Amino acid sequence: MDLEAILASMNQLRASANSFLSQYEPLALISIPIFTLLFARIVHSISRLVSDKGLKSTILDFFMASLKLVPGVKKYIDAEKQKVVNKLQGSGKSKREGWRTELSMTGLGADVINKMKDEKQKDVPWQGKCSGTVYIAGNEHEGHFSLINEACSMFAHTNPLHQDVFQSVVKFEAEVVAMTAALLGSKEKSSGGQICGNMTSGGTESILMAVKTSRDYMKINKGITCPEMIIPVSAHSAYDKAAQYFKIKLWRVPVGPDFRADVKAIKRHINRNTILIVGSAPGFPHGIIDPIEEMGELASTNGICLHVDLCLGGFVLPFARKLGYPVPPFDFSVDGVTSISVDVHKYGLAPKGTSVVLYRNHELRKNQFVAVTEWSGGLYVSPTIAGSRPGGLVAGAWAAMMSLGLEGYLENTRKIMEASKRIEKGVRQIPELFVVGRPDMTIVAFGSNVLDIFEVNDIMSSKGWHLNALQRPNSIHICVTLQHVTVTEDFLKDLTDSVQTVKANPGPINGGLAPIYGAAGKMPDRGMVQDLLVDFMDTSC
Repeated sequence: MDLEAILASMNQLRASANSFLSQYEPLALISIPIFTLLFARIVHSISRLVSDKGLKSTILDFFMASLKLVPGVKKYIDAEKQKVVNKLQGSGKSKREGWRTELSMTGLGADVINKMKDEKQKDVPWQGKCSGTVYIAGNEHEGHFSLINEACSMFAHTNPLHQDVFQSVVKFEAEVVAMTAALLGSKEKSSGGQICGNMTSGGTESILMAVKTSRDYMKINKGITCPEMIIPVSAHSAYDKAAQYFKIKLWRVPVGPDFRADVKAIKRHINRNTILIVGSAPGFPHGIIDPIEEMGELASTNGICLHVDLCLGGFVLPFARKLGYPVPPFDFSVDGVTSISVDVHKYGLAPKGTSVVLYRNHELRKNQFVAVTEWSGGLYVSPTIAGSRPGGLVAGAWAAMMSLGLEGYLENTRKIMEASKRIEKGVRQIPELFVVGRPDMTIVAFGSNVLDIFEVNDIMSSKGWHLNALQRPNSIHICVTLQHVTVTEDFLKDLTDSVQTVKANPGPINGGLAPIYGAAGKMPDRGMVQDLLVDFMDTSC
């Protein structure tokens, strides 16, 4: 066909199109494509929302949003929310009343220490009564407490950011990281011999760093620009924080009947945008270790990252294994594990604010760093979220590890594991309670099919115990530390008495939080629960 014939066909086609469209109004010809595009965008947004939250949650959110548009409804809901917030605070008035809002004209000088001692006396008693929280045995004026306090104060003025000035804390940090890595498989051939990492301010920052690093690594190596990660519902809430901070789509999948990560459920969610899956050893809620070996195989097969949350278990599981406890593989000896977070300020008995994030190799870790070349202040590079960091905490962590040594940690692990097993056995002997799953470590979670477990928790609180309330299933747990080694029988007695009290007199106690926990668990509008938590935090800090 020659050029003239092609042009003739095109003119004929144009004439036919114009003839067909001439029966429509020009305004319709312009508006129909625009409205079609808008409709397509709305359908696309709704389908993404349903995909993210599920059909039921999407319909419920729409219903609640519509309901709040009714005059007076939003005002009523806000008033009811404030009542709940006030109850969470323990009174109808803010705890901020009486707090200073500006500097006094004249400073207190050395008398400020006495003022601080007075304020400290207002803290609730915590010795031997808190789930987790304080992991060191004894009190703050003796033994290991005194040692790390002295170490921290000796280096309180230092900052690892200035490597050329404070070479001592730079050395301390490198050694804390190396010693921690050695506990978690860095000396094994299967680890690859390149385990590296940095210290952070805590488990949350370690997790944030691992997620950010995985995101950037997978973007460079697989071109993923719409990253997604998959975690079990038992994984720590720090992953939700990371997903919000770093714009990563988060999939939470159910755990199995044994409360371990369901590898098949995780596998079903893996797609071309998946950058990371997560396992815990153990998980915070129930003290149960996820199947890390199976997850490692899944990660390797799909070419994605696997982070293992060892924030709780990093300074227990290696020693529990040496003591003969049945500990499944959990560290860098497992092929597929790309990063690990471990808190030194928990069972490592270091000062609060010390954690370590580790990577299988330097190629991974380089994605954690931020380097700035165009700043007028000069060239800048920083390894973690913080720029300046407290060298005193680094020194305190080094002092804790060096003072205890392998034998010290082994003996501590023996004590807390034995205490945990005593508590677990004691809870199982209370007919009204059940232990959630089979705890692998030092957390014992328990619920009840015949009592409101949150009412039991309120009675325990009135006896001075500070336990953790859980959901799905409704339960509470105690994270056993060295503080509890000598009070296991006291705990079991108080727990037995509390159960009997609730059994004889069911119903919430005055000032207790059981109604709030119970209502939150049953409330289908999770956005409402989220608003309550945000409002509570907004009035508390």
